[in-house]
Amino acid sequence: MLSKTPRTFVGSTTFTITGMTCAHCRRAVTEEISGVAGVESVTVDLATGTVTVTASAPLDRADIAAAVDEAGYALVP
Repeated sequence: MLSKTPRTFVGSTTFTITGMTCAHCRRAVTEEISGVAGVESVTVDLATGTVTVTASAPLDRADIAAAVDEAGYALVP
């Protein structure tokens, strides 16, 4: 079954991430996602386990997932 979620996005999109609990988690996720080409800003909310990513050009969700994985966490599908 195909997902109704578009593969790319422009503007702000919020993702849910598992396992973030502290300031170190916030830093790690922020640094990795900020390194993705096209990312303008990253806002991590530990209380809700979410991260909001803003991009001015089309950004592939798979690149965000890979950055989160590199930081040691996982996106919730």
